[in-house]
Amino acid sequence: MLIDHIKNVLAELQSENISVDEALGQLRSLPYEDLGFAKLDHHRLLRRGFPEVVLCDGKTIDQVAQIVQRFVDHGGTVLASKASPEMFRAIREVAPSALYHEEARMVVVPAKIESVEVENDDCSSIVVLSAGTSDIPIAEEAVVTAEAMGASVKRVYDVGVAGIHRLLDHRETLDASKVIIVVAGMEGALASVVAGLTSQPIIAVPTSVGYGASFDGLAALLSMLNCCAPGVVVVNIDNGFGAGYFAALIASQDDETD
Repeated sequence: MLIDHIKNVLAELQSENISVDEALGQLRSLPYEDLGFAKLDHHRLLRRGFPEVVLCDGKTIDQVAQIVQRFVDHGGTVLASKASPEMFRAIREVAPSALYHEEARMVVVPAKIESVEVENDDCSSIVVLSAGTSDIPIAEEAVVTAEAMGASVKRVYDVGVAGIHRLLDHRETLDASKVIIVVAGMEGALASVVAGLTSQPIIAVPTSVGYGASFDGLAALLSMLNCCAPGVVVVNIDNGFGAGYFAALIASQDDETD
Protein backbone atom coordinates (compact mmCIF):
# COMPACT_ATOMS: atom_id res chain seq x y z
CA MET A 1 0.00 0.00 0.00
CA LEU A 2 1.11 3.56 -0.68
CA ILE A 3 0.82 4.57 2.97
CA ASP A 4 3.01 1.66 4.08
CA HIS A 5 5.57 2.55 1.41
CA ILE A 6 5.77 6.16 2.64
CA LYS A 7 6.13 5.00 6.26
CA ASN A 8 8.96 2.66 5.26
CA VAL A 9 10.80 5.40 3.38
CA LEU A 10 10.50 7.78 6.33
CA ALA A 11 11.63 5.08 8.76
CA GLU A 12 14.66 4.31 6.59
CA LEU A 13 15.48 8.01 6.44
CA GLN A 14 15.10 8.39 10.23
CA SER A 15 17.41 5.41 10.76
CA GLU A 16 19.90 7.02 8.35
CA ASN A 17 19.82 3.91 6.15
CA ILE A 18 19.11 6.13 3.15
CA SER A 19 19.99 9.72 2.35
CA VAL A 20 17.62 12.62 1.90
CA ASP A 21 18.21 12.46 -1.86
CA GLU A 22 17.43 8.73 -1.92
CA ALA A 23 14.22 9.28 0.03
CA LEU A 24 13.29 12.10 -2.32
CA GLY A 25 13.88 9.82 -5.27
CA GLN A 26 11.52 7.19 -3.87
CA LEU A 27 8.81 9.78 -3.17
CA ARG A 28 9.32 11.69 -6.40
CA SER A 29 5.97 10.60 -7.85
CA LEU A 30 4.09 12.27 -4.98
CA PRO A 31 1.76 14.03 -5.09
CA TYR A 32 1.31 13.06 -8.75
CA GLU A 33 3.07 11.32 -11.61
CA ASP A 34 3.14 12.94 -15.06
CA LEU A 35 2.73 10.49 -17.95
CA GLY A 36 2.37 13.29 -20.48
CA PHE A 37 -1.21 12.39 -21.40
CA ALA A 38 -2.27 12.01 -17.75
CA LYS A 39 -1.21 13.22 -14.33
CA LEU A 40 -1.83 10.41 -11.85
CA ASP A 41 -2.90 11.56 -8.40
CA HIS A 42 -1.09 9.03 -6.20
CA HIS A 43 -1.62 11.32 -3.22
CA ARG A 44 -5.41 10.86 -3.33
CA LEU A 45 -5.25 7.72 -1.21
CA LEU A 46 -3.79 9.78 1.63
CA ARG A 47 -6.24 12.67 1.19
CA ARG A 48 -9.44 10.74 0.52
CA GLY A 49 -8.82 7.23 1.83
CA PHE A 50 -9.32 5.66 -1.63
CA PRO A 51 -7.13 5.89 -4.75
CA GLU A 52 -7.98 7.83 -7.88
CA VAL A 53 -10.48 5.97 -10.08
CA VAL A 54 -9.82 5.55 -13.80
CA LEU A 55 -12.63 6.67 -16.13
CA CYS A 56 -12.04 4.67 -19.32
CA ASP A 57 -14.43 6.59 -21.56
CA GLY A 58 -12.52 8.81 -23.98
CA LYS A 59 -9.17 7.10 -23.36
CA THR A 60 -7.35 4.71 -25.67
CA ILE A 61 -6.76 1.12 -24.64
CA ASP A 62 -3.03 1.79 -24.32
CA GLN A 63 -3.60 4.86 -22.14
CA VAL A 64 -5.89 2.90 -19.80
CA ALA A 65 -3.38 0.06 -19.52
CA GLN A 66 -0.51 2.43 -18.71
CA ILE A 67 -2.50 4.31 -16.10
CA VAL A 68 -3.69 1.13 -14.38
CA GLN A 69 -0.20 -0.34 -14.37
CA ARG A 70 1.22 2.73 -12.61
CA PHE A 71 -1.55 2.68 -10.02
CA VAL A 72 -1.00 -1.05 -9.43
CA ASP A 73 2.72 -0.41 -8.91
CA HIS A 74 1.84 2.04 -6.13
CA GLY A 75 -0.43 -0.42 -4.33
CA GLY A 76 -4.01 -0.11 -3.20
CA THR A 77 -7.22 -1.07 -4.95
CA VAL A 78 -7.51 0.07 -8.57
CA LEU A 79 -10.97 0.78 -9.94
CA ALA A 80 -11.67 1.49 -13.62
CA SER A 81 -15.15 2.56 -14.72
CA LYS A 82 -16.94 2.47 -18.11
CA ALA A 83 -14.46 -0.17 -19.31
CA SER A 84 -14.97 -2.23 -22.45
CA PRO A 85 -14.02 -5.93 -22.67
CA GLU A 86 -11.07 -4.91 -24.87
CA MET A 87 -9.84 -2.54 -22.18
CA PHE A 88 -10.19 -5.27 -19.56
CA ARG A 89 -8.03 -7.63 -21.61
CA ALA A 90 -5.34 -4.96 -21.85
CA ILE A 91 -5.57 -4.28 -18.12
CA ARG A 92 -5.23 -7.97 -17.31
CA GLU A 93 -1.95 -8.02 -19.24
CA VAL A 94 -0.46 -5.58 -16.72
CA ALA A 95 -2.57 -6.67 -13.73
CA PRO A 96 -3.34 -10.42 -13.85
CA SER A 97 -5.50 -10.22 -10.70
CA ALA A 98 -7.92 -7.80 -12.38
CA LEU A 99 -11.61 -8.74 -12.26
CA TYR A 100 -14.18 -7.61 -14.82
CA HIS A 101 -17.77 -6.90 -13.86
CA GLU A 102 -19.25 -6.93 -17.35
CA GLU A 103 -22.73 -5.68 -16.53
CA ALA A 104 -21.33 -2.76 -14.54
CA ARG A 105 -18.51 -2.19 -17.05
CA MET A 106 -16.13 -1.97 -14.10
CA VAL A 107 -12.64 -3.40 -13.61
CA VAL A 108 -11.34 -3.98 -10.08
CA VAL A 109 -7.72 -4.79 -9.29
CA PRO A 110 -7.66 -5.85 -5.62
CA ALA A 111 -5.06 -4.36 -3.31
CA LYS A 112 -2.09 -6.56 -2.55
CA ILE A 113 -3.39 -7.27 0.96
CA GLU A 114 -5.69 -9.85 2.42
CA SER A 115 -9.32 -8.75 2.47
CA VAL A 116 -12.18 -9.90 4.62
CA GLU A 117 -15.26 -11.14 2.84
CA VAL A 118 -18.41 -9.46 4.07
CA GLU A 119 -21.62 -11.44 3.82
CA ASN A 120 -24.43 -9.58 2.10
CA ASP A 121 -27.55 -9.91 4.22
CA ASP A 122 -30.46 -7.80 5.36
CA CYS A 123 -28.15 -5.83 7.67
CA SER A 124 -25.96 -4.57 4.81
CA SER A 125 -24.84 -0.98 5.28
CA ILE A 126 -25.95 -0.01 1.77
CA VAL A 127 -29.04 -1.11 -0.14
CA VAL A 128 -29.12 -0.55 -3.90
CA LEU A 129 -32.54 -0.47 -5.51
CA SER A 130 -33.28 -0.54 -9.22
CA ALA A 131 -36.67 0.51 -10.53
CA GLY A 132 -36.46 -1.87 -13.48
CA THR A 133 -34.28 -4.58 -14.96
CA SER A 134 -32.98 -2.10 -17.55
CA ASP A 135 -31.56 0.03 -14.72
CA ILE A 136 -29.43 -2.83 -13.35
CA PRO A 137 -26.18 -1.98 -15.21
CA ILE A 138 -26.01 1.43 -13.50
CA ALA A 139 -27.08 -0.13 -10.20
CA GLU A 140 -24.26 -2.67 -10.56
CA GLU A 141 -21.79 0.15 -11.13
CA ALA A 142 -22.83 1.54 -7.75
CA VAL A 143 -22.58 -1.91 -6.12
CA VAL A 144 -19.11 -2.68 -7.47
CA THR A 145 -17.83 0.76 -6.46
CA ALA A 146 -19.17 0.54 -2.91
CA GLU A 147 -17.92 -3.01 -2.41
CA ALA A 148 -14.46 -2.07 -3.73
CA MET A 149 -14.39 0.60 -1.02
CA GLY A 150 -15.16 -2.01 1.66
CA ALA A 151 -18.90 -1.51 2.11
CA SER A 152 -21.45 -4.27 2.56
CA VAL A 153 -24.14 -4.04 -0.13
CA LYS A 154 -27.57 -5.60 -0.63
CA ARG A 155 -29.21 -5.64 -4.06
CA VAL A 156 -32.97 -5.22 -4.45
CA TYR A 157 -33.81 -5.04 -8.15
CA ASP A 158 -36.92 -4.45 -10.27
CA VAL A 159 -39.06 -2.79 -7.60
CA GLY A 160 -40.35 0.23 -9.52
CA VAL A 161 -43.50 2.19 -8.78
CA ALA A 162 -45.55 0.41 -11.45
CA GLY A 163 -45.75 -2.48 -8.98
CA ILE A 164 -45.25 -0.82 -5.60
CA HIS A 165 -46.04 -4.02 -3.67
CA ARG A 166 -42.66 -5.39 -4.84
CA LEU A 167 -40.88 -2.62 -2.97
CA LEU A 168 -43.02 -2.91 0.16
CA ASP A 169 -41.96 -6.54 0.56
CA HIS A 170 -38.45 -5.22 1.36
CA ARG A 171 -39.32 -2.69 4.07
CA GLU A 172 -37.25 -4.50 6.72
CA THR A 173 -34.20 -4.52 4.44
CA LEU A 174 -34.54 -0.80 3.80
CA ASP A 175 -34.99 0.03 7.48
CA ALA A 176 -31.92 -2.02 8.47
CA SER A 177 -29.61 -0.15 6.07
CA LYS A 178 -27.53 2.96 6.68
CA VAL A 179 -27.95 4.50 3.25
CA ILE A 180 -30.05 3.64 0.19
CA ILE A 181 -29.16 4.12 -3.47
CA VAL A 182 -32.19 4.40 -5.78
CA VAL A 183 -31.52 3.85 -9.48
CA ALA A 184 -34.41 4.70 -11.82
CA GLY A 185 -35.08 5.92 -15.34
CA MET A 186 -38.34 7.00 -17.02
CA GLU A 187 -39.93 9.50 -14.59
CA GLY A 188 -37.61 8.62 -11.68
CA ALA A 189 -40.48 8.40 -9.18
CA LEU A 190 -38.97 5.61 -7.09
CA ALA A 191 -36.67 7.98 -5.19
CA SER A 192 -39.59 10.00 -3.82
CA VAL A 193 -41.48 6.89 -2.78
CA VAL A 194 -38.50 5.38 -0.94
CA ALA A 195 -37.70 8.67 0.78
CA GLY A 196 -41.27 8.81 2.03
CA LEU A 197 -41.06 5.31 3.51
CA THR A 198 -37.73 5.36 5.36
CA SER A 199 -35.54 7.60 7.51
CA GLN A 200 -32.31 6.60 5.75
CA PRO A 201 -30.44 9.06 3.53
CA ILE A 202 -31.25 8.46 -0.14
CA ILE A 203 -28.87 8.82 -3.08
CA ALA A 204 -30.90 9.02 -6.28
CA VAL A 205 -29.39 7.99 -9.62
CA PRO A 206 -31.34 8.92 -12.76
CA THR A 207 -30.65 6.63 -15.71
CA SER A 208 -30.92 7.20 -19.43
CA VAL A 209 -33.35 4.26 -19.65
CA GLY A 210 -36.63 5.26 -21.24
CA TYR A 211 -38.10 6.59 -24.45
CA GLY A 212 -39.94 9.59 -25.84
CA ALA A 213 -40.24 12.36 -23.26
CA SER A 214 -37.72 10.74 -20.88
CA PHE A 215 -35.06 12.62 -22.93
CA ASP A 216 -32.23 10.16 -22.20
CA GLY A 217 -32.57 10.54 -18.45
CA LEU A 218 -33.25 14.26 -18.23
CA ALA A 219 -36.85 13.71 -17.11
CA ALA A 220 -35.74 11.41 -14.30
CA LEU A 221 -32.99 13.84 -13.28
CA LEU A 222 -35.39 16.77 -13.02
CA SER A 223 -37.97 14.66 -11.19
CA MET A 224 -35.41 13.54 -8.61
CA LEU A 225 -34.10 17.09 -8.17
CA ASN A 226 -37.68 18.20 -7.49
CA CYS A 227 -38.34 15.40 -5.00
CA CYS A 228 -40.84 16.56 -2.39
CA ALA A 229 -39.61 14.10 0.25
CA PRO A 230 -36.61 15.29 2.32
CA GLY A 231 -33.31 13.47 2.67
CA VAL A 232 -32.59 12.90 -1.02
CA VAL A 233 -29.43 13.88 -2.89
CA VAL A 234 -29.10 13.36 -6.64
CA VAL A 235 -26.10 12.46 -8.78
CA ASN A 236 -25.82 12.90 -12.52
CA ILE A 237 -27.46 10.73 -15.16
CA ASP A 238 -26.03 7.15 -15.23
CA ASN A 239 -23.53 8.03 -12.48
CA GLY A 240 -23.67 4.78 -10.53
CA PHE A 241 -20.02 5.22 -9.63
CA GLY A 242 -20.66 8.56 -7.93
CA ALA A 243 -23.55 7.15 -5.96
CA GLY A 244 -21.60 4.09 -4.84
CA TYR A 245 -18.62 6.21 -3.79
CA PHE A 246 -20.74 8.65 -1.80
CA ALA A 247 -22.71 5.86 -0.15
CA ALA A 248 -19.51 4.10 0.90
CA LEU A 249 -18.23 7.32 2.47
CA ILE A 250 -21.44 7.69 4.47
CA ALA A 251 -21.36 4.06 5.59
CA SER A 252 -17.69 4.20 6.61
CA GLN A 253 -18.14 7.37 8.67
CA ASP A 254 -21.15 5.85 10.37
CA ASP A 255 -19.08 2.74 11.20
CA GLU A 256 -16.42 4.91 12.85
CA THR A 257 -18.96 6.40 15.25
CA ASP A 258 -20.64 3.10 16.21
